[in-house]
Amino acid sequence: MKKFTFKKKVEHPIRACDFFASHTGISKTKIKDAMAKGAAWITKQRGKRERIRRATAYAKPGDALELYYDEELINIIPPEAKCIKDYSHYSIWHKPTGLLTQGTNFGDHCSLERQAELFFNLKRQIFIVHRLDREVSGLIILAHDKLSAAKLSSLFQTDQIEKLYQIEVLGDLAKERPHGTIDLALDGKASITDFEVKGYDPLRNVSSVDVRIRTGRLHQIRRHFAMIGYPVMGDPRYGKGNKNTEGIKMKAVALKFICPFKKKELSFTLDEMLEQEQPQP
Repeated sequence: MKKFTFKKKVEHPIRACDFFASHTGISKTKIKDAMAKGAAWITKQRGKRERIRRATAYAKPGDALELYYDEELINIIPPEAKCIKDYSHYSIWHKPTGLLTQGTNFGDHCSLERQAELFFNLKRQIFIVHRLDREVSGLIILAHDKLSAAKLSSLFQTDQIEKLYQIEVLGDLAKERPHGTIDLALDGKASITDFEVKGYDPLRNVSSVDVRIRTGRLHQIRRHFAMIGYPVMGDPRYGKGNKNTEGIKMKAVALKFICPFKKKELSFTLDEMLEQEQPQP
């Protein structure tokens, strides 16, 4: 079985691992591995749905157990994120290409969210206040309590966090528009992307562009540049003729905002931050 989903209510007290193994035919060794990587869920009769990782965990009659098994995903060894600044209430991370921001039903071991939990030895909560696509690398903020999550989310919602991206697009964009704004609606909602072309390589027919977004729609930068005829290089989803062997050419390189706790401006640049070493907590 390569990929499938399973959900069933428990009739008698039983270990979750044994329950999954008896109903799916998957070995207990593989079940334990999948559970440890976040692929199993439990919804108790009087409780919320949550991941269940321990193979020794018991389920009671009436509890619903779910398993989202994807053998290919489970076997992936994900790239490692780096914590580059820790402010206690929140932390700043570098997310590499190929790492999800948040886990899915099928697991979370390939996510920044889970790596951060383990980095802080499960002693801090992790709240996702914004995301980067799996294919995109760069700076991202994680909140560690509800108050911080609310304050940071408010800053994002009111466009008080300045985010700078660097991308490479197919074609000579400067010849048409050396700088400007793309304000094409996405999913029926207003969407605004500002850009400035920084250079053009005629041999590759590729333009380097600095981008700032004033709204946060799904795949906004990638969709906007594809819509005006200059798709992001390496983007597997949008545009034509933009393939390369290096992956998507897009990264979040800078963040600037007023700290909601210290009330002072903080500014982070990816290249500078990666040169600094963050001590283990």
